[in-house]
Amino acid sequence: MDYVYGPGKNHLFVPGPVNIPEQVLRAMNRNNEDYRSPAVPALTKTLLEDVKKIFKTTSGTPFLFPTTGTGAWESALTNTLSPGDRIVSFLIGQFSLLWIDQQQRLNFKVDVIESDWGEGAKLDVLASKLAADTEHTIKAVCIVHNETATGVTNDLSLVRRILDEYRHPALFLVDGVSSICALDFRMDDWGVDVALTGSQKALSLPTGMGIVCASPRALEASKTAKSLRVFFDWKDYLKFYNLGTYWPYTPSIQLLYGLRAALDLIFEEGLENVIARHRRLGQATRLAVEAWGLKNCTQKEEWFSDTVTAVLVPPYIDSSEIVRRAWKRYNLSLGLGLNKVAGKVFRIGHLGNLNELQLLGCLAGVEMILKDVGYPVKLGSGVAAASAYLQNNIPLIPSRI
Repeated sequence: MDYVYGPGKNHLFVPGPVNIPEQVLRAMNRNNEDYRSPAVPALTKTLLEDVKKIFKTTSGTPFLFPTTGTGAWESALTNTLSPGDRIVSFLIGQFSLLWIDQQQRLNFKVDVIESDWGEGAKLDVLASKLAADTEHTIKAVCIVHNETATGVTNDLSLVRRILDEYRHPALFLVDGVSSICALDFRMDDWGVDVALTGSQKALSLPTGMGIVCASPRALEASKTAKSLRVFFDWKDYLKFYNLGTYWPYTPSIQLLYGLRAALDLIFEEGLENVIARHRRLGQATRLAVEAWGLKNCTQKEEWFSDTVTAVLVPPYIDSSEIVRRAWKRYNLSLGLGLNKVAGKVFRIGHLGNLNELQLLGCLAGVEMILKDVGYPVKLGSGVAAASAYLQNNIPLIPSRI
């Protein structure tokens, strides 16, 4: 059947793709143009410099691929590793599972460290593996910073400390798809060798750009890595960087102008203020969940995500029905439970160009839906808990002080 739009806006609260700001939509509303003209290379040069700021790196080299996060994963792996290389990877949810599947299909030897869904990465097991690897057969450690399936965030600084403690030379590869530009991320300080994100998450762009940033050590590794790569080859990009034309093949002109507008919005607010805003949104959501008498899928506070909250429902409720009813009755889009937590959780995404009052509207909608499906929620309870917290913590808008 053909679905028609309901009145007003769709309330998009999945953990990506996210709301696109009007400024970004306007910036992308343009015709195609010659990407070999002087204008596009000039734009690209400034984008590459400014993208480094969101990774918090001065030494990294960024690449803007016309792809998704999945393509960015492949670029990170194939440019730094060779078939048969041993890597350690953490399975903590659906997206780490998919990255591990890709690693195995690319013919790497993967040591999988598995956690229960709702737990963070078992870094004690990593320490044991590194301690035992005196011959340095482990070539890379791969980790998802923020697992959106379960709302779990991992401590990357601790991963770096463990690598340093054992003086292990393994490359440190990080999926920052749902964390970069929303959570604290420090590529240089944490010694991350390859970090990546996707345009449709905290950058608040359409899907279609995978952004990869490589450390000098990763670039050096790429010179001898034997994995087959063509479309995602850093060498081709570096060649065109040196020529000053930047693109080995056709980029999305519209996404480049959108990225410029998205970065301008982030820098206008201030990256640290953006991170603090996401911290407020995450805490307000968790307080609402607690007020409803429900539990967070994430099992310990140290792992709580500030970009997505996965909410466990009682056994007599199918969480998929909550998501269906949200869309059909209230024009509210929530995230489904995936794989092992399908039917058990629904997810509230709170990332990107999003403010506190928008979140309160979402929480009010969730309360009505919970009532619809037979959960004995007191209407207004979660909204009240979130509002009380936000009213005491929202600062003045930086540009309006």
